[in-house]
Amino acid sequence: MTTPDLTTPSSIAPSITPRSSTGRSLGSTIVVFTRQTGAGLRVLLALTVLLGIVYPLAVTGIGQVVFPWQANGSLLAADGSHVNSVANGGQGVAIGSALVGQSFAGPTWFHPRPSGAGKGYDTLASAGSNLGPNNPDLLTTVQNRRVQVAAEDGVDPRSVPADAVTASGSGLDPEISPAYAREQVARIAAVRGLSADKVSALVESSIQGRTLGILGEPRVKVLALNLALAKMTV
Repeated sequence: MTTPDLTTPSSIAPSITPRSSTGRSLGSTIVVFTRQTGAGLRVLLALTVLLGIVYPLAVTGIGQVVFPWQANGSLLAADGSHVNSVANGGQGVAIGSALVGQSFAGPTWFHPRPSGAGKGYDTLASAGSNLGPNNPDLLTTVQNRRVQVAAEDGVDPRSVPADAVTASGSGLDPEISPAYAREQVARIAAVRGLSADKVSALVESSIQGRTLGILGEPRVKVLALNLALAKMTV
C-alpha cells in the first residue's frame, strides 16, 4: 500500500474544477435590472400623480377659494368692479384686465405706453421689438413717437417721458409712470371740460408706490385710471 506524500500541496488540496458563472451573473443582472426598473417606474408614477394632478388641482382650488379675482385674470367691469369670469354671470361685462395693457384711442383718455406685441397689446404675441438701442429703425420710431406725443399733449418734445415713446419687453404693460400720467392731465381736462386740478388730483390718488417699498418704480394703472376718469363730472 502506497503512503501519500503529505509534503506536496497538490496531494492535500482537493481537485476543484472552476464553475462557469455566466448563467448566475446573467440571472442576477436581470433580477437587479427588473427591480430597479420597477422602482423607477413606481417613482415616476407617484411623482406624475402628485405633481401633475394633485398639486395643480390643489393650487387651482386654493386660488379659486382664497383669491378668485386674481386667479381668474384680475378682470374689471366698466364700473371698476371686479369680475371673476369673462362670462361674468351677471356681475358685469369684463372690459379689461388690471394686469394687461390695452389701447385707449382719442384725446379724452389717458394713453398707455406703446406696445410691440403683435399689432398692439396682443396677448398671443407678447414680445418687444428686439431692436438694439442703436438700431436706426428703433431710433426713428422713438423720435416719431416723441414728436407725436409732444404735439398731442402740448409739451416740449424734450420733456416727454421715456415710457411714452418706448414699448416694454412684453408689450403688455398695464401701467405708466406718474410723469407720463401728469403730462396728459392738461389735454384730458381741456377736451373733457374738467378742472385740471380735479384731473391732477385723480392722477395723484392713483399712483402706486414701489412694491414692498423697494421693488420697481411708482406707477399708475391706466385702465383703473381711465375707469375713474369716466365717472368724473364737470
